[in-house]
Amino acid sequence: MSQLEIITREAAAGPVLELLGELDYATAGRLRELLTTLALRQGGCLVLDLAGVTFCDSSGITALIVARNHALAAQADVVLASVPDHMMRVLRIVGLDQIFPIDPGSAAAV
Repeated sequence: MSQLEIITREAAAGPVLELLGELDYATAGRLRELLTTLALRQGGCLVLDLAGVTFCDSSGITALIVARNHALAAQADVVLASVPDHMMRVLRIVGLDQIFPIDPGSAAAV
């Protein structure tokens, strides 16, 4: 069974979501549901820290796009932080490395 832990914290610019585990068909719905509860402010930034993601399928990719759409609707930014190599490969294959700003550093610094 897939496991995903989502740790939410506030930073000066906005919420930081640290994802730990598998972002797949069984778990992506939790991320999408959580996103609907986040109040983003105009000009703020939603950070998705992906350092702990061990696996991501198309449902996970869809959840990332939902996060981007949620941020854009609030006129906020979204950044993917600490993207592991296996996730970066997937993002490049589907072209999302051209859509998402990617911060190679740790989201803890945000």
